[in-house]
Amino acid sequence: MGLVEQCLVLWLVWFGAALAGEEEGRSSKEEEERGINQAIYEMRRPGFLYTRNAGRCTPQYWSSGRETWPSSVPEQSSVYRVFGSRMLERYERGMTLLEAIEKNDDVGGGTAFTKLIKQSSAALLNAYTRPGFRFASWEVKTLLLEALVSEEAAASQAEHFAQANSVCS
Repeated sequence: MGLVEQCLVLWLVWFGAALAGEEEGRSSKEEEERGINQAIYEMRRPGFLYTRNAGRCTPQYWSSGRETWPSSVPEQSSVYRVFGSRMLERYERGMTLLEAIEKNDDVGGGTAFTKLIKQSSAALLNAYTRPGFRFASWEVKTLLLEALVSEEAAASQAEHFAQANSVCS
C-alpha cells in the first residue's frame, strides 16, 4: 500500500471514529472497522487519486476484476509459464499475470521492461477475449519475446501494445 493510500486510510479511520463518537447507540469500534473496510474497498476501484485510462482493454480494466479472465490464462498463471522461459532473464520467477498487470512502477520513469510486461499481459488477455483485436495471442507472445533484447525495443513494443489496448473495445 502506497503512502497516499495509507494517508487516506488513516483519514477515513479518524473521520469514521469522529462520526461514531457523535452518534449515540453505535460503538466506535464498529464504525472504525466499517471505515477501514470502506477505505480498502474504495482503493481497489479507480478513484480520484489517479487519472488512468480505464477502457475495456487496458491493464487497469483487467486488474479491476470486472470481467472474468479466460480459462487459458488464469490470473495466477506465472508470467514465465505463459510467455516462456526467456522471461526469467528479465522478470521474477513467481510473478503472476495479475501482478504484472497491477504494476505501477511503469508510471513516471519506470523501466521499459515493466511497461512491456504490463501492456503485453493485457494484450494477451485481449487477444483471447476480444474478437478483432489487433494482435493474435501467438503474435503477442512472439513480439514480447523479441522485445526483450533491449530497453529501446521493449519501450517501442510496450507503446504498440498500449495503443492497441487503448483503442480496443
